[in-house]
Amino acid sequence: MTKHVAVLMGGWSNERPVSLSSGKECADALRRAGYRVTEVDVGRDIANVLVGLRPDVAFNALHGAFGESGMIQGLLELLQIPYTHSGVLASALAMDKHQAKIMLKAAGIPVTDHLIVSRAEAGRNHVMAPPYVIKPIADGSSFGVFIVKADQSHPPQEILREDWKSGEEVMVERYIPGRELTCAVMGDVALGVTEIVTDLAFYNYEAKYAAGGSRHIIPAQVKPKIYDKVQQLSLAAHAALGCRGVTRTDFRYNDAVGEDGELVCLEINTQPGMTPTSLAPEQAAHAG
Repeated sequence: MTKHVAVLMGGWSNERPVSLSSGKECADALRRAGYRVTEVDVGRDIANVLVGLRPDVAFNALHGAFGESGMIQGLLELLQIPYTHSGVLASALAMDKHQAKIMLKAAGIPVTDHLIVSRAEAGRNHVMAPPYVIKPIADGSSFGVFIVKADQSHPPQEILREDWKSGEEVMVERYIPGRELTCAVMGDVALGVTEIVTDLAFYNYEAKYAAGGSRHIIPAQVKPKIYDKVQQLSLAAHAALGCRGVTRTDFRYNDAVGEDGELVCLEINTQPGMTPTSLAPEQAAHAG
C-alpha cells in the first residue's frame, strides 16, 4: 500500500512564504517518488486536521517559530505520527541561538562572543564595541538582523519599532568579517561546502530568496583543509545538538588573519529551506 505523507507547510511565523515554497517543492518531489501526498497549510487546528487525515508520516516543511522550535515535534510525538527532521530537544536547542551556542562551544566548535540583552538596551546604546551584529534569539531567514558598522555612532533604531515581532531579548555578537560558508548534513554524511556571495549588505532575506539575490559557489574555493574542517564541524554541530535527518550549518571564514584564517560557526538550522534557491537541495544534487 502506498504510504500517505502529510507535508506540513505555511504556518504563521515570519517565514510563512518560505515554508509554502519549501512545502510545494517537497510535495512535488514526494509525488514523483510515488507517495500519496496531502499538503497541509498549518493552522492552530493542526492536531484535529492530522487526526482526521491519519497520515503514515509527516514531512515537516515548516520554518520559524512553532515549526522548528520543538512545538510541532512534541505534538506529532503525542499523536504518534512519525516525522522528518530533528526531534523535540534538538529542534528547541537549535532554534534558541543562545542555548545552541552553549552546546556548540561545549563540543569544541568555535563560536562568536555574544551578549543577550533587551531590545530596549540594544537600541539605546552600543552594548559592544562596533562592529557587531544584532539578531533575534529565535528567528530565521535573517529577519530582524542588523550589522552595526565600526563607524556607526548609535545602534539601529528599527529595533525599537512598535511592530517588532521577534521577541523582547536579542543577541548581540561580535562581527566576523570575511566569507560566508555553509554545509548541509544528511543523516551522518556532510555534503559539499558552498560559499555564498552577494552584492547586498549581507546574506539577508532578499539575498536568500530573490532570484539573483546571491551566487552559490559549490564546491567553495577554499584550501582543502578548510573545506574538510567545515564538513567536520558541521557533523560535530549536528551531533552535539542531537539532530537527525538534514541540517545546515553556517560559518564565517576570515582568511585575512593568520595562516589558516578564522573559521567561526554562526548557527545550525534544523529545517533548512527547500525552495528553488535554497542551499541544502543544491548541495544534495551536487553530491549526486
